[in-house]
Amino acid sequence: MSSQARPRIVILGGGFAGLAVAQRLESLLHAGEADVTLVSRDNYALFTPMLPEVSGGELEARHIVSPLRALLRTTELVLGEVRSIDINGKLVTVQLLLGERTTLIGYDHLVLATGSVTATFGIPGVAEHSIPFKRLEDAETLRNRIVEALEVADVERDPRRRASLLTYAIVGGGYTGVEIAGELVDFFRGIVPFYRTIKYEDIQVVLIEGGSKLLPDLLPKMGEYCAKLLTERGVRVRLGAMVSQVDGGGVALKDGNRIDAATIVWSAGVRPSPLIAGLPLPHARNGGILVKGDMSVEQHPGVWALGDCAWIPNPKGGFYPATAQHAIREGPLLAENVVRALRGERTRPFCWQSLGTMASLGGQQGVVGFPNGFVLTGFPAWWLWRTYYLLRIPGLYRKVRVAIDWLLALIFPRDIAQIRVDNELARRDALQEAGLL
Repeated sequence: MSSQARPRIVILGGGFAGLAVAQRLESLLHAGEADVTLVSRDNYALFTPMLPEVSGGELEARHIVSPLRALLRTTELVLGEVRSIDINGKLVTVQLLLGERTTLIGYDHLVLATGSVTATFGIPGVAEHSIPFKRLEDAETLRNRIVEALEVADVERDPRRRASLLTYAIVGGGYTGVEIAGELVDFFRGIVPFYRTIKYEDIQVVLIEGGSKLLPDLLPKMGEYCAKLLTERGVRVRLGAMVSQVDGGGVALKDGNRIDAATIVWSAGVRPSPLIAGLPLPHARNGGILVKGDMSVEQHPGVWALGDCAWIPNPKGGFYPATAQHAIREGPLLAENVVRALRGERTRPFCWQSLGTMASLGGQQGVVGFPNGFVLTGFPAWWLWRTYYLLRIPGLYRKVRVAIDWLLALIFPRDIAQIRVDNELARRDALQEAGLL
């Protein structure tokens, strides 16, 4: 136990999983029974399923985030980057924002909900020359890059350079890749008329997938439909194309071919946060933490893990997938198990049946796969996707703002204003203006 008068529960990560744990703890704990601390890099919860629509200019970035302080009543929120975790000493070191100051947080129960990061698979040039797609900043960066490439291409006279500027390569044919491709098609159709020398036919969106089908982990019919529809909408779908290198001018494939593109989006996979890789805990092959059915860590009382960073056994065999719909249901049960542990009661294993999987493909088209194998496609699938996720967004205010954004996108063209939010660029400009560069 820590030296505090009351037990402290520390949650690392403010995503779907961590937030769900904190919210459930607030409703379960008696007054004065325990203190709850949530450590997060951001002061908001990001609704990631709608991230591609931010890049496509259909949604405003602020409308898919919810401030954590508005969602939590009694939980202590600490904004910062977790630098180290001392499992034996039960201490977490956090570097606070706005400076180099660090603070130590002791705990009695530690909940690891650190999520995942982009996996580059050791391919040269990926980190340096591609845009990942995990955070809100990534979506804004992609949108700005798209607009910037169009602005430059509009006045570019070199045909090869112009073709490269107007080619947008997306690596990875999973959920994120297919949804980005569909959104970009809509985005380009709406904004190309603003550019005097560019026609829609000049733009190429290339979706590169190393496997034999899109959405490789889902029902085969879903991947087949996505490939067919995206191709009909003008996307070049390259299946069985393994990337060997990425550079400032494009993507090199292992078969010797090359795709020249000034904008490269990397959505080929994720891996658990490297923060947990060095912890003295049982790990799975990708670095995730192996947990028991109740999401506790074997031989480490008081340590729990869930979400993208955990491998939770499925009673039917294998492990549960790292998806948002699982994370938001793992969180409440883990919170209940922590409270049971505090009270000396027996914990329960996680057991849940997926509702299905779905993806939005732009153009009022989508695809939904149900557990019984039935696949719904087209407009009904798109409508179901929008309805379900609109209901899942926290708070009435956000629901209304997103619905209004969708309505306005049907009536008016997408915005092409390029809003620069790069702090490094701003600092450089300030130094130049002061005569220091």
